[in-house]
Amino acid sequence: MDEHLYSVSEANALLPYIRTLVASMLEAREAILSLQPELWSVIQAAVFNGGSKSASDVTQYILTIQDAIRKLQSLNIIVKDVNTGLIDFPAERDGQLIYLCWLYDEPSVQFWHDVDSGFAGRQRIDETF
Repeated sequence: MDEHLYSVSEANALLPYIRTLVASMLEAREAILSLQPELWSVIQAAVFNGGSKSASDVTQYILTIQDAIRKLQSLNIIVKDVNTGLIDFPAERDGQLIYLCWLYDEPSVQFWHDVDSGFAGRQRIDETF
């Protein structure tokens, strides 16, 4: 099966759905971080077969993140950074594979970069795109 390549308008049209998925990942990540102080005692208890609500919660948050990533991957959308909500959409420019690049707090897809340069090589999408 060929991998889908996105136009800027296609990527932007999907943003409401993608925002929901990325928001769930970021919320789950924050919840895991908030439980971090409790996790050492949970790990120690696990050695002796102890259970805890914190461990159960963390497991659920991890599953939430995994589910969101799977849904995005099924659309051939790449999660580059769960911590910031950095997303890449495969696209083509002048016959070359590139990525349309979007961060969770950006209002629309406004940047692109080539495959090798990554986030550091982001360039603003202009009217010639």
